[in-house]
Amino acid sequence: MLDAQELEKYADVLLWGLKTARSKEYKEGDIILIRFDRAALALAEVVHTKCLHWGMCVIPRMTCTTGMETSFYELAKDHQLEFIAPGDRELCENVNGSIYLHAPDSLTHLAHVDSARIGKAAVARKSLRDLLDEREQQGEFGWTLCLVPTKELARQARVSLSAYTRQVARACFLDMENPVAEWERIHSEAALLKDWLNGLHVSKFQITSGNMDLTVTPGDQRRWIGISGHNIPSFEMFLSPDWRGTEGLYFADQPSYRNGNYVKGVRLEFKRGEVVRADAEEGEAFIRSQIAMDKGARRVGEFSLTDRRFSRINRFMANTLFDENFGGKFGNCHLALGSSYADTFLGDVSTLDQDRKQELGFNDSALHWDLVNTEKKTVTAYLAGGGSVVLYKNGEFQRG
Repeated sequence: MLDAQELEKYADVLLWGLKTARSKEYKEGDIILIRFDRAALALAEVVHTKCLHWGMCVIPRMTCTTGMETSFYELAKDHQLEFIAPGDRELCENVNGSIYLHAPDSLTHLAHVDSARIGKAAVARKSLRDLLDEREQQGEFGWTLCLVPTKELARQARVSLSAYTRQVARACFLDMENPVAEWERIHSEAALLKDWLNGLHVSKFQITSGNMDLTVTPGDQRRWIGISGHNIPSFEMFLSPDWRGTEGLYFADQPSYRNGNYVKGVRLEFKRGEVVRADAEEGEAFIRSQIAMDKGARRVGEFSLTDRRFSRINRFMANTLFDENFGGKFGNCHLALGSSYADTFLGDVSTLDQDRKQELGFNDSALHWDLVNTEKKTVTAYLAGGGSVVLYKNGEFQRG
């Protein structure tokens, strides 16, 4: 497990992430919610102390245990699945920052549960997420999250707990004397890369590998963002494309755990922006149930690329936070099915209401599921004025 010094460094990085992720500065007395799984208690205590020293009003809240979550989805009637506790909306209307410490003690405990029940609960709570998204657009809310190693994560990743912990520490620069300084360096380098990406006027991207040939249309008023402090770690550059322009075949060779289900070898066929066929080597029924969750679940909400020179992650970690930031030999790209990110809008995000989002092709859904490809690939950008440029090759952005 992470030692005391690493926990202190991890907490410092999380506070850096929280401050970086919000467009407005925090002020003394702001409300910070710390959500944590039971196995993350030690880190939660360190973060709690640092937030108090910072002058914040702190709300610590432990998440449901595996047993609670299992019994909820097994036993709850529809009105219980859709129940929103008194005070939850008030909290979302007033909280200024959120830190989530993810430390699962099971990844498969919901495999036997009807995924439609999980979807029903997610849809019922979407209004709360929409409220937080709106407040984030206004600069009143910020968030970050991280992963704490557990025996279950190591088991599912098929490595020892010690090896898993070392990869977490290395990926977050906790093995360095001053990890926050390293994150600042990466953040500065990423800003230059985003300037280059956003200076290209692209009509469409074509992603090709041995198993896929996909076209993604960025759409109007879009910008690349990334390494913003929201996720620790995060090395990806991404945008939310115009979902209507997605065509072709996508393949996710990286396995994925979601809601207690294991999915591997996902193949998606898109026509006119929607998945018309979904196959998988494992978990095919589950992925088909997920894309039936709501109207937007079979559309793309995010397109992302990770440069292998940023990321020190070189193994499957059985967790999307790390797997979507895989560096390895060829970096990665990933698509997210479902909801889009409003902060990839080029204009004033606070003016981006639902009608404007629909007009621009920003997707809306209760689902957001990242599916990762780590193959050797080429991404070509076709420019609006004619011509093309190789944007990404062999795991690296091709900025001169």
